[in-house]
Amino acid sequence: MDEKQTEIAQLGEFGLIEHLTKDLHVHNNEFTLKGVGDDCAVLEYSESEVLVSTDLLLEGIHFDLTYVPLKHLGYKAAIVNFSDIYAMNGTPRQITVSLGISKRFTVEHIEALYSGIRLACEIYGVDLVGGDTTSSRSGLVISITCIGNAQKDKIVYRNGAKDTDLICVSGDLGAAYMGLQLLEREKIASVGQADFHPEFEGKEYIIERQLKPEARKDIIEELDKAGIIPTSMIDISDGLSSELMHICKQSNTGCRIYEERIPIDYQTAIMAEELNMNLVTAALNGGEDYELLFTVPLHQHDTVEKLSGIKIIGHMTGSNLGCAMITRDGTEMELKAQGWNHLS
Repeated sequence: MDEKQTEIAQLGEFGLIEHLTKDLHVHNNEFTLKGVGDDCAVLEYSESEVLVSTDLLLEGIHFDLTYVPLKHLGYKAAIVNFSDIYAMNGTPRQITVSLGISKRFTVEHIEALYSGIRLACEIYGVDLVGGDTTSSRSGLVISITCIGNAQKDKIVYRNGAKDTDLICVSGDLGAAYMGLQLLEREKIASVGQADFHPEFEGKEYIIERQLKPEARKDIIEELDKAGIIPTSMIDISDGLSSELMHICKQSNTGCRIYEERIPIDYQTAIMAEELNMNLVTAALNGGEDYELLFTVPLHQHDTVEKLSGIKIIGHMTGSNLGCAMITRDGTEMELKAQGWNHLS
């Protein structure tokens, strides 16, 4: 970043917005008629349902700027919203971005944040169509609203799972959580050391999973190509166990997943061993993986099994059987929602 730092007060609220959006053109999709520049954006969805999701990120609660670069933070803030739309089997189309900014941030800092947001929009074909800025007394606050769409007969809710449905998950689990543990460890180790060099070698994957996650647009496209509409779906932001229990509660079902089938990356396993942490607990409760957890009818087993990046980890049961994981030695362990609680 350029050494020159510009105080935000020099531009003012409207000047800052104009500065950040001066070369912003809405061209990623045909559903945006008018973006930044008027009192409202103008959108048109003539033959599909509209999906809306909002996320609020607070400094000190959801992110630590000691080790989170602002560009990465902007990218992640956008991605987590896209992920919610994909979890409904939809397509994200537009976002609005509102910021609460404390006096320690400069124009260049906010430019870096916006560069990450805009990169995410460019990659995923989303238009940035508006937002707001205000002053904050408690650090950086980011609020993003994402608007998307889906065909009415293809929207997937959390309440559609049935007894015997297969439980599927994309990617691997626990990596983002272990990446966070590594970043926190190195942050503590750096205190009081001027020339500190963090030990990240060989652990780049889990660091990236924490700092720069991706939304699983590819999985939604793969399912659509295979002619599969999940019976229920959710993205894994708060941990596999917690998200699966959401589906079970809203679908009035129980579930059985198998420990040996939970997908875990090698770097995640190595980090858990280093920190003397339980690997399966990290995969079940870590959160921030932004993978897709979904259910499909049993008769689609062979079709799903052939798809890349998807693992069948169990099946739904009657609600009377509750929610449990079958361990490697055949023991039934009750699942508990021990994922991230933002209000604790």
